[in-house]
Amino acid sequence: MVKIRDAHSKFVDHLRSQGRSSATILAYGKDIEQLADFLDDLKKSQVHEVGTKDLQSFMAKLVKEGYTPKSVSRKTNSTKTFFRFLKISDLVTDDPAALIEHPKFDMKPPRILSKMEYRALRDSARDDVRISAIIELLLQTGIRIGELAKLKLSDAKFGENGKSGDLHVPAGESYPERNVPLNKASETALKKYLDIRPNTKEETLFITKTGRPLLVRNIRTAIDRYFRLAGIKDAKVNDLRHTFVAHHLMSGTSLVLVSKLAGHKRLATTEKYLNLIQSRMDEPVKLEEL
Repeated sequence: MVKIRDAHSKFVDHLRSQGRSSATILAYGKDIEQLADFLDDLKKSQVHEVGTKDLQSFMAKLVKEGYTPKSVSRKTNSTKTFFRFLKISDLVTDDPAALIEHPKFDMKPPRILSKMEYRALRDSARDDVRISAIIELLLQTGIRIGELAKLKLSDAKFGENGKSGDLHVPAGESYPERNVPLNKASETALKKYLDIRPNTKEETLFITKTGRPLLVRNIRTAIDRYFRLAGIKDAKVNDLRHTFVAHHLMSGTSLVLVSKLAGHKRLATTEKYLNLIQSRMDEPVKLEEL
């Protein structure tokens, strides 16, 4: 017989051995810990004591406590993954989570900025050279905000003799290493920023006035502020990345190349944008206009 808490530890070790990202391991770990706490209240401490009705009661409790369908779905996925692991590891004979269903909810489609919107965003941040460069890089290269925050000075290579430069994006825990072209707009914005960047030994590309690395939350807060100043509603930082992907596809860039530039692990992720852009194909885009 195996205790639920011990099985929880084995599950986390398993996720680590599979090379899952630290964020995924943390999320799964917390979800199963929450489940274990609930089962403690039911006086069930052994994995073989858990039944489908217990798991259904746990999900019902989450709904009653105000968790969104999306959050409950994530915890359902964690629970299913946990018990699949127990079944494969022969720690249980039956999988009580197999019959648990995900709650239904509508996935909000990615927000794609229009020409007017991204131009308004640029205009609103024009006097902030650092944030202007950040916005331009996110919009022109499609990199993730977490990837941008980790960039080093050496990752930006400017073009010479009429050739375009590129941006080296180091590999992350779940993202591939890649090089993304720097067009004229992104090079110009980046050079302006480097002209006013504080003189420091810090190698991180984007830094504060005191020379410390600019954190993701600082970048997000600043760009959200300029979204508001530009009058752009319901937009988030990641929508700059969505816009990059969508406009490349609208301009005719191949699906495989866009997927590679965006650092998508699966081509299916890029394919999801195709349905979104069908209704916007009447506004063809020249990529240099982005």
